[in-house]
Amino acid sequence: MTVPTTFSFAKPGRKPTGTVVVLAGADLLLGSQARALGVTDLIIRAAATASFTGKAMATLDLLAPAGTDFDRLIVVGTGNPAGLSEYDWLRLGGAAMGALGRAKSVMVLAERPDGKRPAPGQVADFALGMRLRAYAYDKFKTGKKSAGAGASKAAITITCADPSGARKAWSAAEAIGEGVVLARDLVNEPANLLGPVEFARKASELKKLGVKVQILAEPELKKLDMAALLGVSQGSSRPPRVAVMQWQGGKAKDAPVTFIGKGVVFDTGGISIKPAANMENMKGDMGGAATVVGLMKALAGRKAKVNAVGIIGLVENMPDGAAQRPGDIVTAKSGKTIEIINTDAEGRLVLCDLLTYAEERFKPKLMVDLATLTGAILVALGNYYAGMFANDDGLAEALLTAGRETGEGVWRMPLDPEYDKMIDSKFADMKNVGGRYAGSVTAAQFLQRFVEKTPWAHLDVAGTAMDSRQTEINQSWGSGWGVRLLDRMVADRYET
Repeated sequence: MTVPTTFSFAKPGRKPTGTVVVLAGADLLLGSQARALGVTDLIIRAAATASFTGKAMATLDLLAPAGTDFDRLIVVGTGNPAGLSEYDWLRLGGAAMGALGRAKSVMVLAERPDGKRPAPGQVADFALGMRLRAYAYDKFKTGKKSAGAGASKAAITITCADPSGARKAWSAAEAIGEGVVLARDLVNEPANLLGPVEFARKASELKKLGVKVQILAEPELKKLDMAALLGVSQGSSRPPRVAVMQWQGGKAKDAPVTFIGKGVVFDTGGISIKPAANMENMKGDMGGAATVVGLMKALAGRKAKVNAVGIIGLVENMPDGAAQRPGDIVTAKSGKTIEIINTDAEGRLVLCDLLTYAEERFKPKLMVDLATLTGAILVALGNYYAGMFANDDGLAEALLTAGRETGEGVWRMPLDPEYDKMIDSKFADMKNVGGRYAGSVTAAQFLQRFVEKTPWAHLDVAGTAMDSRQTEINQSWGSGWGVRLLDRMVADRYET
């Protein structure tokens, strides 16, 4: 859903109206703009009653503050302002938005309580945090809309020392936010409305931003020998699609950075059918593909100086009479053979053909795949980190660093020949599962067999892309996780 919050940036000194947001440090330290409002004593008295101390991300709400012309005063705690990270500025914006309710006119005094000026990028991060918190997926609610949707209609003015710089920084941040919102929308959309064809159509809309989009239908996929991917889709009446998105923002000769997403629009498990409980969550089994589309929108929206390719495999895994069976053997695009032990281990079958295709066609600088691949990664890491597997230490470090900066953390997991033995098959080159233990690792070992020499990382986002933990900047079931992470990695390491 498009989030209709509007932001403007202005110099300090405007007369506050409507709802005013100020930042307070530990021990109720206030900046000069906040003190100039003449409400310091009111804040101290209200804080004592509410036990508000300026703790980071805590809020204090004063209605119709006496002696002022504005309607509400919201105080957001920063804790120690000297220790605020990039992610903290996002969280502060989210905390502020969460306190706004249905406010329509909002002025934010974006100043550090210790008197130091926040950088334009920090002001833009604050706005982005507000934008992401305002998101609400309630398009099918015919009655009362959620509070988040009401708040999202606010007109927000942010006063800061360098409004011109903040506007410039916001131009890029807004594009990233639009990418996150798109990824959230795709994950939240019900599968009856978002099949492979419809998903591919969504990807095609990126053409408006200058992205070259090619949609491969079933006949082309057969010519490309993508039998592993096609095997997953053969039990569904909905035809498969592969979307190839190219953004050419770098030099013509530069090899692209390439991102590959699992797009299983609904996963019943196929013949190895899943239990009925919570199966509705499998509408989000295309979270990896959603992130790739959102990332491509972000890169194009901010005119990233990089050549980037996004490839998503879109299928539905259903158990009808044409579905593949446990015991079947398929020949992947690479020529390697796979014994199907469990049809619910389908995402790796989609990805393996796409990895081969990407490496052969684009000769990429690097490949990162994203997939809601295993429940085992949830057992290992919960909802806090995505599991990262990589064949290249430099790429792994780039992802780890970007994760620390954006708050979208990854945790490096092992790749080792000892685990590789667990997916050897008696009848084929490999089997698609390795048994009960180390399920995330053996899935990554499987994918690694389809990567030749390209630096590659696999992100298992089963715990972060959908039904993940709620934060100051995300109250949605579909999180859009990974768009900010990968955009930051590209910006820091690979743009020209």
